[in-house]
Amino acid sequence: MEKEELILIKRLQELSDRSYNRGIFVYSDFLNMYEQDLLLSEVKGDFILFGGTDSAERQLACFGNENELGYSPTYPISCILVSPLMQKFADDLTHRDFLGSVMGLGIKRETLGDIIIKENEGYIFCLDTVAEYIADNLKKVRHTSVKCSKINTLPESVNPEYTEKIIVVASQRLDAVIGAVYNISRNESNSLFTSKRVFINNKLTENNSHKIKDGDIISVRGFGRFKWCGMLQETRKGKLRAKVEVF
Repeated sequence: MEKEELILIKRLQELSDRSYNRGIFVYSDFLNMYEQDLLLSEVKGDFILFGGTDSAERQLACFGNENELGYSPTYPISCILVSPLMQKFADDLTHRDFLGSVMGLGIKRETLGDIIIKENEGYIFCLDTVAEYIADNLKKVRHTSVKCSKINTLPESVNPEYTEKIIVVASQRLDAVIGAVYNISRNESNSLFTSKRVFINNKLTENNSHKIKDGDIISVRGFGRFKWCGMLQETRKGKLRAKVEVF
């Protein structure tokens, strides 16, 4: 295990211990999927992951047990709506444009959660500690002048959309399913496992023969995410016709 990984595990365990010893909820910074896997695999104690939406990829850890503590957690997460001042003259803004502009303010990556793009506007999830600074200082994304405002509720239309897809696979092996979802060969699919790019329900897996289960959320870095909805029927040739939801 790398030194940076050991440092992260130690820091997360210290947060877990602090929550237990003080009887309070304690929160981490935002964690990427690999860091979430380390948390799930290596850290002891009660915690849940949340990133501002149910489908968030980048999430913070909330250490503590609501039943034992007797109150509900208040996640230190803000959402900032970033809108072009003049939409008709704006660039076509991408996730990279919004992220780069925020990072250009000197903001650390671990204070930022997901960034959702909808109709050329950005919804930026971040820690409360940096929200006001971003809202006050982010004036331009790419070449486009923007305005920022903190919002309390994400509009329903902005929730991540998915596309239903019917696939045919020989089995529920994860490598076969990934190959079918993203239209890549079995060899290309298998290479994703050796390069540690496949996660099941936020946990890293290098087992390409893992049998996928109904409701599993599969994340493949560089490709996206999908949900396995289950088998629909068996074909006359003995293959499986199944439904997935691709985000």
